[in-house]
Amino acid sequence: MTTPVCTSASDAATRSFPNATYPSFTSYVRARQPVLLRTARSLTANPCDAEDLLQTALTKTYVAWERIEDHRALDGYVRRALLNTRTSQWRKRKVDEFACDELPEPEPTPGGDDPAEQQALHDAMWRAIMRLPARQRAMVVLRYYEDLSEVQTAEVLGVSVGTVKSAVSRALGKLREDPELVLVR
Repeated sequence: MTTPVCTSASDAATRSFPNATYPSFTSYVRARQPVLLRTARSLTANPCDAEDLLQTALTKTYVAWERIEDHRALDGYVRRALLNTRTSQWRKRKVDEFACDELPEPEPTPGGDDPAEQQALHDAMWRAIMRLPARQRAMVVLRYYEDLSEVQTAEVLGVSVGTVKSAVSRALGKLREDPELVLVR
């Protein structure tokens, strides 16, 4: 009775090979790697994907090394592992994509997504900030553009936390009253 070339992967998973090394596998890989890599590259468009594909196929071959009866047919075994692995990868990627009658477009939201409006608001806000006194402008920029806390802002500017709170409050009040920003709201 002949033993099949390779049994199922579940059998391989149940067997453990503690500290098993195969010098013949190592010499096979060293000798045949360039040829096998060319085969893998013919199956993929990306050289990095080809290297990953070959690594996966060689891993499968290593796991089945003891069960492979005819070591003269190793190239065929590895090529089949390359092809099967690539087919599995292709099928998995294919499942993620599906055709539909209409493209899923997001519902337009009024005013919020228009890049021109966002840029106009950004410009108006920056012009309003530039009209603030230098100290208030520095505190607003540190608090809201640099995202520093009140304590960090006070440390950077060398003032008390209360000074930061009151100056930022006055600056925000001025920004609320700015005629250019009132039109945006």
